[in-house]
Amino acid sequence: MPRAKNQALLRQKSNSKMELKEKIIDFYDIFFQGKDPSRENPNFWDEFFLLKANVKYIEGELANLSSEQLFKLKETINNLFYHSVVCLKDEYPIRIINALQTLSALVRGVCMDRLADHGFDVINVLMGFDSAETLLQDMIQSLNSLLVGEDYSVSLKNLTLRFLLVLATITDNVSQNTLMEYMMINSVFESLITILSNPVSRQEHGYEAILLLAILVNYRKYESANPYIVKLSILDDEVALTGLGWVISSVLTNHNQKFRQNTDDTARGGWFNTLSSMVGNMFVPEAVEVRSRGVEPDNAILLVLYEAVHLNRNFITILAHHHAEPVSPTPTTPVSPKSPAVPSAAQKFHYNPTTLEPLVNIQVTFLCYCSIIMQDLKDAQRYSNTKLCLIIISCIAEDQYANSFLHDANLTFRVPLHRAPMRHRKPGTERDVSPRPLACAVLDLMVEFIMSHMMKTLPQELLMMSLGIIHRLMCYQKKCRVRLQYPWKDLWTALISLLKYMLSNESILLPSQNIFELACKVVNLFNLFITYGDTFLPTAGSYDELYYEIIRMHQVFDNLYSLALRHSTNSGEYKATANKLTNCLVNIRAIVNHFTPKVDSVSAMNSQPSLSADQVLEVVRQNYDTLTLKLQDSLDQYERYAEKPRESAFFTELVRSIILKFRGTITVTNLEQQSVLQEFSTIH
Repeated sequence: MPRAKNQALLRQKSNSKMELKEKIIDFYDIFFQGKDPSRENPNFWDEFFLLKANVKYIEGELANLSSEQLFKLKETINNLFYHSVVCLKDEYPIRIINALQTLSALVRGVCMDRLADHGFDVINVLMGFDSAETLLQDMIQSLNSLLVGEDYSVSLKNLTLRFLLVLATITDNVSQNTLMEYMMINSVFESLITILSNPVSRQEHGYEAILLLAILVNYRKYESANPYIVKLSILDDEVALTGLGWVISSVLTNHNQKFRQNTDDTARGGWFNTLSSMVGNMFVPEAVEVRSRGVEPDNAILLVLYEAVHLNRNFITILAHHHAEPVSPTPTTPVSPKSPAVPSAAQKFHYNPTTLEPLVNIQVTFLCYCSIIMQDLKDAQRYSNTKLCLIIISCIAEDQYANSFLHDANLTFRVPLHRAPMRHRKPGTERDVSPRPLACAVLDLMVEFIMSHMMKTLPQELLMMSLGIIHRLMCYQKKCRVRLQYPWKDLWTALISLLKYMLSNESILLPSQNIFELACKVVNLFNLFITYGDTFLPTAGSYDELYYEIIRMHQVFDNLYSLALRHSTNSGEYKATANKLTNCLVNIRAIVNHFTPKVDSVSAMNSQPSLSADQVLEVVRQNYDTLTLKLQDSLDQYERYAEKPRESAFFTELVRSIILKFRGTITVTNLEQQSVLQEFSTIH
């Protein structure tokens, strides 16, 4: 009996402590019963927001309610939401923090699967139609003040940005988020730009700021006028644009460092590690080996880079900038040791701005990142990340100013491009990392992508994009007569290898994709070299080497013509493009048919079964005059990139994946904040 009595007393003590500790839950329970505890206490709300908000409890209680029960509690939820918004103007940070936490919990709790796709119901349940416009205007005004105010702590600003991200990500499809309409009317653009313009604030909040900006820009971008698109497109504040570029470079640099570190760790493992990898790879898919190096694709940061490059011509000039080494945050206003250190979304996305190496140039960092992420296309996320990389490079390669920077012989950079591990070579960086114009690095990247992605599931869409990038660079070189010092033979070898692969795997590839379209793109690059090569190839000898490669590999072009002819004469699905390919091959076949007999004649005259490279080149030089070629139109023309309508679905799905990823991290973050705020309330 005494033992039972002692246990009962212990339980009673424990319960009394819990009741004291979780006093806020008593109030929540009263609210969820449809009652208002503030009616009999004029100081209720001042006291209420001094208590630590229990986000998990609010979300859990709201999740347990049916749609009908939510509507019955509409007035109670409206009341909580209203007083939370009012509290955002309070002079005490603890009340503001608890108000932000309460608002986040209410929004997330109400916008569960039940009402996520019913925007007007969400607004009605949260704040009521009648007061929504005024209330949200006041709320966003307060949030802007918190973001740019000098007296607020880093953690409070992080929490403010997080709440804005919660508002922006309540639906999978951002364009179905009715709350975003109020953020179109009441802009946060200027606050985000202020954050990016300040060297200290962009270190602390830069990632969240540009993530929010990217989501806002993509709200109904194909349906109506989006003020964030307009404001971003005309932004000419060099300091803000430089800050935007700095954040992008910082995040991508972090990814690049992580890859290098993991690669170096693997290399230091010695023969035992190599043997373990060989044994492991017998049982583990090849894709795992690449992903195990710790670099996950970051679609969010690439989307920001894309929007900046695509929308803002002034940002192109930022691509040419050198960036100084990041410094540790030194806020002008000291942060109180009692302030809660709320983890930022950047930490969840593996962004650590204070541990980065010196940044050289955005494009150098970006191209290095591309060489890492393009190695593996075996899952949808990496495929979309690679596609986005290629779209960004395509936009850059279309811009006149960007091209002048890419091809400037006086602006050279070391670009450590990484190569995919393949059976015939060891993984590692490119063999040549000497300073060169950036156009050389772009061409190297495209050559590497072509050479490392000849597979049964041929990524034709991405290969077409990579060939399009090469085409754009060559068109600029032809137009401006830029003679880039580049080993063009590497490109010719890659293009011919791709044609050989398609010929060898015709039976596998043709049932699922139109390889004639891809072959036309490759052949027309050769036609551009043949027709205009004398205007941009570095030397006359380079033009001779082009003809030598075509003659040497004539069997590939002969087989390609036979394949195209066979399909152009039947009533198959690809008849039109096969016929187009036969026409594209006219000049290449003319070169082969003109020079091959002459090479054979010299070979017979010298009694040599085969001529040396120098002898063939001499035959080529002596017989240019008698060669007749057909002038082909539009070789130096290309269809400029347009997001709509071709890529609309891609970007809609991309933004959806970014939103889902953020929502997955925010749940964990909310749980972490509980202990942080408990410590804060205990100190006070």
